[in-house]
Amino acid sequence: MADDASLLNGPTAPAAERPAERLRIRRVEAVVNPLSGSVGPGAAEELERLLAAHGYGARVCEANPRDLTCAVRAAVDKAPDLLVILAGDGTAAMAARRAGPDGPVIAPLAGGTMNMLPHALYGPMGWREALEAALKDGEARWVSGGEVDSHPFYVAAILGAPTLWARAREAMRKGRLDLALARARTALSRTFSGPLTYRLDNGVEGSAEALALLCPLVSRRMDSETALEAAALDVRNAAETFRLGFNALTGDWRNDPAVKVHLITGAEAKARGSIPATLDGEPRRLPSEVSVRFVPRAFRAFVPAVPTA
Repeated sequence: MADDASLLNGPTAPAAERPAERLRIRRVEAVVNPLSGSVGPGAAEELERLLAAHGYGARVCEANPRDLTCAVRAAVDKAPDLLVILAGDGTAAMAARRAGPDGPVIAPLAGGTMNMLPHALYGPMGWREALEAALKDGEARWVSGGEVDSHPFYVAAILGAPTLWARAREAMRKGRLDLALARARTALSRTFSGPLTYRLDNGVEGSAEALALLCPLVSRRMDSETALEAAALDVRNAAETFRLGFNALTGDWRNDPAVKVHLITGAEAKARGSIPATLDGEPRRLPSEVSVRFVPRAFRAFVPAVPTA
């Protein structure tokens, strides 16, 4: 079964014709979580030095996870020209949501574990290289996204029981074997317990084990930011699960016969109980009925003018 990370396997072909503008930077705010997956101590000082080397004085706030929400809110409220985020996926999404289409331009750097949004914007570069490239020749580019019951996502969202495997994987990554086994048992028991029914705004209805929603940022089917790519993952038995998992590893999961792909701007999904989901790598528990909508202009990102490989 494809998880969030495997949705991005293989070279992505970002949507073309994304409007961009040259960014005049005068004031810079930055929020750093030193406890995030790939940040570490001393990153705040290093970030400040890197910005200073390009002539930008910045207010850098180093915040622990408990204070991140307040730190991001305060940084956005100061209305800087550029807000740099060096933290995990959840903090990057929080900053993008808080800034919205009218707030500061965001540079969400790779500081977490999965780094879905940073990798979609900057490729596989580390945070230092990505920021250096943007500061040398950067621009503000509009990024579209989606919402599931008002919860935003900018790369991909997956609804359905198979997302529970991602939680088991995360527990294993943290060394919690007992929790990983418990979550794996839960995922296995729920994977075939009942399908997710869905209705897309193009008139298509059906049921599937999971519904994946990809934003234009990583879509291979769109050359403009006009819709979400919806993939119904119709897995009925263990053999199909393993086949789809193999195709995910090779980057060919969209061509698997268990996957039905559509372009949409809205959808509804329903399950017997609460719907487990992951939004840009962050696990969530959603109500039994949810609505999905495409957001054409979610926020502006600071990216290199020349796209990264």
